Amino acid sequence: MKILDWYILKRYLGTFSMMLLLFIPIGITVNLAEKIDKILDNEVPFVEVAEYYLNFTIYFANLLFPLFLFLSIIWFTSKLANNTEVIAFLSSGVSFYRFLRPYLIGATIVCIAALGLSMFLAPKASKGFNEFKYEYLKRGHETQETKDVYRQVNDNEVIYASHFRPKTHTASNFTLEHFEGNEMKFKISASRLKFNTEDSTYTLSNVDKRVVGKNGDIITKQTILDTVLPFEFDELTPETYIAETLNFSELKEFIDKESRRGSGNMNMYLVAAYKRVSIPVSAFILTIIAVAVSSMKRRGGMGINLAVGISLAFLFIFFDKIFGTIAEQSTFSPLLAVWIPNISFGILAVFLLLKAKR
Repeated sequence: MKILDWYILKRYLGTFSMMLLLFIPIGITVNLAEKIDKILDNEVPFVEVAEYYLNFTIYFANLLFPLFLFLSIIWFTSKLANNTEVIAFLSSGVSFYRFLRPYLIGATIVCIAALGLSMFLAPKASKGFNEFKYEYLKRGHETQETKDVYRQVNDNEVIYASHFRPKTHTASNFTLEHFEGNEMKFKISASRLKFNTEDSTYTLSNVDKRVVGKNGDIITKQTILDTVLPFEFDELTPETYIAETLNFSELKEFIDKESRRGSGNMNMYLVAAYKRVSIPVSAFILTIIAVAVSSMKRRGGMGINLAVGISLAFLFIFFDKIFGTIAEQSTFSPLLAVWIPNISFGILAVFLLLKAKR
């Protein structure tokens, strides 16, 4: 690599690292100021608080890394432009595309690091972050689906419960339907289901079993029935944030399983999976936009570049959040929703790059 490449690459990675080191303590301070009363009221041990903020640091960095990256590039490139260093580089015969090379190398390094973070480290941090939040900060808030739970537990059987209570391992108005092909062979109904954790069996109360026959149905009734059922109780209604807590291979397996079960939260899980790739890739797009916006010396100085950069960064985050929420709450394609910000800003990056080159 040439001296120019090393010079810009060191500024790229150094400013980005410094931006993280500056903003993460601010984020922790703001969060602590907001949550300190609940932490003290619940007498949370110091070790758990420290672990929570370690997880918060990773969670926060993974969530807002596009913003930090964008602002850091705007900052140091604007300084280069104000010092007429960019003009000196380009006047020496270096093309604008050649000038971009160290930025793209830096974006590649950041993208690889962000992929590793989002695939493996961030899920573990997210698990600890969410468990602490719902245990101490949001007590009483439901983290699982509890009403009208409908699942296909395997290729032949479907279950339903009108009310599902994960904490007590019980369910009300439970039914299990067994199919062979498109024909239902039998149906079991119970007013209450209780999972026995000691031996992984189930106790059904007020049971009606209907066996479908060609010459008429056979109905039997039982007050109590202890039996084994073909599903794990804790897997029926996973926590709403579970997709954030699984590494890449676990998430893929989980999505396949939930798809077979007919989960109503599939779009939420797919959005979380697609973002594992789309957000790191945004490092390239945001890098090109930031360089195109800040590489020219302006009359307003760095302030104008920072104002434009902050506006574009928050617009990117807004796009990411709004389309992700739309996909989670509707039938809108999760893949398209996750990639719309990158596609939109990719087009903007090409336009700004061509304009900056001129």
